[in-house]
Amino acid sequence: MLSGLLIVLLPLMLGYLVPVRNAGVMAGINRGVSAAVYVILLLMGISLAGLDELGRELSRMGGQALALFSIITVCNLVALVWLSRRLGLRMGSSPVVANAPTTKLAALAGSLALVAVVAGGIMIGLALAWLGGDTIFQHAERLAEWVLYVLLALIGCQLRNSGMPLRQILLNRYGLAIAVTLAVSSLIGGLLAAPLLALRWNEGLALASGFGWYSLSAILVGDQLGPLLGGVAFFNDLTRELLAFILIPLIIRRHAPVAIGYGGATSMDFTLPVIQQHGGVACVPIAVVSGFILSLLSPPLILFFLSL
Repeated sequence: MLSGLLIVLLPLMLGYLVPVRNAGVMAGINRGVSAAVYVILLLMGISLAGLDELGRELSRMGGQALALFSIITVCNLVALVWLSRRLGLRMGSSPVVANAPTTKLAALAGSLALVAVVAGGIMIGLALAWLGGDTIFQHAERLAEWVLYVLLALIGCQLRNSGMPLRQILLNRYGLAIAVTLAVSSLIGGLLAAPLLALRWNEGLALASGFGWYSLSAILVGDQLGPLLGGVAFFNDLTRELLAFILIPLIIRRHAPVAIGYGGATSMDFTLPVIQQHGGVACVPIAVVSGFILSLLSPPLILFFLSL
């Protein structure tokens, strides 16, 4: 199992070693990450279509994802409210970011598009199975594994060239405290949820280690534990982002650590415009540091727990 961990971590580390100074190349890497995510989620949908008694399995997946999400969310909110009272951090308003998705519908569009890709993969898989192509499910899983290696290398390159020096991360005590609190409370939630979902303790921890990074958690978990639990990881982390879009405008001025922290890894990208708009410019470095740390922690934690 440890050899499998090293095989998956290797492209991430190799990607992190590559410095990129050309803006055009970096833009290409970002597009490559997005394309790889869509391809893998499509292949995950095709793999889900190969499950026996698909309707019952999808219902089971939804129930497990809802239970996992509920337990982790309670743990996160309790811990982040406690941290908010300790830090006493308050934020004001600020101008809207240019071209930012300022409506909930616009902000949710990207997340819902990923759900549509998975659903489209299921439909394609069912159609191919009906035409007699059962071997497509094996090919889909193998192809998804290779695309995963490419994705991890690109993500490692993104993290290396994100413009976030280690010194800046360690000196931002608010972002660091929020990230650690979110990570620890999520892992506690994963441990609590594992026996309720009939999972091993390390599987519960792996599912809880996505920290909102639904595209990556679904891919890593699905590669090791199969498409069903990959789907659980995907919908657990996706629901976090959807709820974050609703919570941020409501609570960020009074409980900024809660609003920033609950977004998890997405606070450095997808939920950042909403955080900036409703919380102020001062929220941006805190959110970016918190999201960066959680993004850095998520892949190795998932892979480590799955290797146990």
